[in-house]
Amino acid sequence: MPNWFTVERLDKNTFAISEYAHWEEPHCYLLLGSERAALIDTGLGVADIRAVVDALTALPVCVLTTHAHWDHIGGHGHFEDIAIHALEADWLSGRFPLSLEAVKANLMRGNCALPEGFSIDDYRVFQGTPKRVLRDGDRIDLGGRVLTAIHTPGHSPGHCCFYEAERGDLYAGDLIYRGCLDAFYPTTEPVEFARSVRRVRGLRVRRVLPGHHGLDVSPEMIGRVAEAFDELEGRGRLRHGEGIFDFGEFRIHL
Repeated sequence: MPNWFTVERLDKNTFAISEYAHWEEPHCYLLLGSERAALIDTGLGVADIRAVVDALTALPVCVLTTHAHWDHIGGHGHFEDIAIHALEADWLSGRFPLSLEAVKANLMRGNCALPEGFSIDDYRVFQGTPKRVLRDGDRIDLGGRVLTAIHTPGHSPGHCCFYEAERGDLYAGDLIYRGCLDAFYPTTEPVEFARSVRRVRGLRVRRVLPGHHGLDVSPEMIGRVAEAFDELEGRGRLRHGEGIFDFGEFRIHL
């Protein structure tokens, strides 16, 4: 079902593969090196993302997981070479912190017309064993392109951004995007989320590639998100249960 996906060529060797028809509007990113390719996240899992990837490259593909939430690992089952941070490796092997019923309810929320042939009764959250366990600072060499895994916990314990220093590209997962930044789940940690944003603010970022919604995220937004967390912390509100705070181009849900 490749037509479910929107493919946008960001540069000669980089593609965004998006699911705009769903309310989550998740993005995956395919990066081509000279020796292999990396697919950052695999989306909802309601259509075959492998068919899209295979149409774009014949290179061997490794999957780099920003974090193990259901909307980022849905297509993992189509791949064998999967990497994830050590703190969430067990989420892929039966310890996913949300029930299948809750995942299905989130997936079906809203008026989304899912692809023809998709059956919610058959939907399962991916389970498997990662080929590589990532830690902060690990490098992924694609041949002519090198990514660094940056552990950015807060949205989830093992959340990672992937940074391509030579290009100044930050694949931000759910750390930075236009929408509601979620730090209210039991497995989130608002103080760590703020610390992670401050950390990536110190990088030389030319382009932010978000995990959801619009692709037009400026590097300056990192600073604005950091300032928002600073403000909430200064007001004593950086903790679970405080509600949703609107900062215009983004919100923070605590």
